[in-house]
Amino acid sequence: MTRAQVETVAARALGVFGLVFSAQTVPSALAQAGALVDGAGIALMAVLYGIAVVVALATFTRVGVRTAATSYAFAYALALAAWPALVEDPALLEGRAPWLYYLCTIATTAAVVAFPVGGAVGYTVAVPMLYGLVRLSPAGGGVGPALAGLDAVYALILGIVVLVIITMLRQAAEAVDQAQDAALQRYDVAARQHATEIERVKIDALVHDSVLTTLLSAAAATTPDEQALAARMARDAVKRLDEAGATGPRSLERVALTVLVRRLRAAMTTFTTPFTVRVVNAGGVELPVEAVDALYTAAVQAMVNSAQHADEPGRTTRRELRVRGVRAGGCVIEVSDNGAGFDPAAVPQERLGLRVSIEERMANAGGRSRLDARPGHGTTVVLAWPAEAMGDAS
Repeated sequence: MTRAQVETVAARALGVFGLVFSAQTVPSALAQAGALVDGAGIALMAVLYGIAVVVALATFTRVGVRTAATSYAFAYALALAAWPALVEDPALLEGRAPWLYYLCTIATTAAVVAFPVGGAVGYTVAVPMLYGLVRLSPAGGGVGPALAGLDAVYALILGIVVLVIITMLRQAAEAVDQAQDAALQRYDVAARQHATEIERVKIDALVHDSVLTTLLSAAAATTPDEQALAARMARDAVKRLDEAGATGPRSLERVALTVLVRRLRAAMTTFTTPFTVRVVNAGGVELPVEAVDALYTAAVQAMVNSAQHADEPGRTTRRELRVRGVRAGGCVIEVSDNGAGFDPAAVPQERLGLRVSIEERMANAGGRSRLDARPGHGTTVVLAWPAEAMGDAS
């Protein structure tokens, strides 16, 4: 299981159970609404239930998951802190626990999904403690320290269990991802060496069968017919050599597009400038090893160019990396920013970043690249493999 799959499973579990637990609290929330100031009960339900629906939609569409989970975690903490001030008649609660208690585990799970480990730990500890304090107050039922502490510890234990499980799964998945990336790199080298050896054998056979035969025929040609035959053989040998050089060694092995995405994310950690990453339709897409290498190198070069040249004084530059699978065997990558931009025609010929590292590398691998740039309007580099996939680029 990869890190991306762990995040997906955890987020979708949050979305599903968030809706289930919210539905279970509706009777209690309606029953306790009369004890709150006018409109407060309905407002709390609208906010928390509404965000729970947003979280569920985000987890299944994979759009804005962290933002939605962060919103739920903060909204719940604010609602819990405001509960004593919102209760107008504590007697109507009859000592019962606030209905917010039953959503505590959902809130701590949202924090685990949205926050780094340190923030998730702090939230998981702080929110149950806050609930214990609310439970001691008249608005929370006015129970004794023992019962309030028991409720807080129970919520704390549930939160810690979720935190530990998700954190352990993340760490295990990261180890798997790193091992797979290392294995892929070793395999990439081995596959290239194997393809190069096959190509060497093919060239050796071509030289022996065509070039040497042509040279021997030319040396032995004495009549016009023999000389014409030798000339035809020479033209055929040159053509076959040109075709062999243009084709080059190729590996037929394929790897998943998700591996390329992970390599690009790892490369981004070396940049001081952040990139927003959007991945669409990556599941089930497989690319040849050479295509993955060309796309990776060209995309990293485009990101380096953006980091070095796009910034303008006094203006924040937004950078984005978009990766989209095209059917089962194609890919389109877009590296864009809204920075300074430039005139491609004004780039000196000796500058190799665009011409060699991007354009020629993609062309040699059977893909295409496109540059959209204007001074003052940002830059977008589009990479497509195979070349026909450029028609699917936005």
